[in-house]
Amino acid sequence: MQSSTPKRPFHIFGTKSRQTSFVATDFLRTNDRMAGLLPAATRMARLQSDCAAALPSMFSNCDVLSFQEGALVLAVPSSALAARLKQMLPKLQITLQGRGWQVESIRLKVQVTRALPDKPEIRTLELPPVAVQAFEELAGSLEETAQNRDLVAALRALAAKRR
Repeated sequence: MQSSTPKRPFHIFGTKSRQTSFVATDFLRTNDRMAGLLPAATRMARLQSDCAAALPSMFSNCDVLSFQEGALVLAVPSSALAARLKQMLPKLQITLQGRGWQVESIRLKVQVTRALPDKPEIRTLELPPVAVQAFEELAGSLEETAQNRDLVAALRALAAKRR
């Protein structure tokens, strides 16, 4: 079954490292027992790619689990994402059918095994020493009245926290 000309390695969609993907496809090509899996792997990779192209980026953590007899099963990392994706299933089905996939039904399966990307770091406000000193001076310059009491206390607490 192997041709004498080496085929160019290709990337399996969904793998984090292109090099790992190349090693995997080369292994599947060269191993006689595993060579039968390569067409199935490339088919699933194309389906995963088409699903990713049809869905917004918020669904990038969704994966194709299986596609048999017209039934597509997608793995979703959370039930909240599954609820949103459920609203988009008719559009996804029409898009996939337009790309040549014979999708008759789509099921969602919540699987929390895949790690979601880390949340971006939230910057904390850092005040320069001049600003902290200005807040202290403002707190000292305000009159001690019932109306200003809470404001003065807040300014002093802010300055003390930022020292």
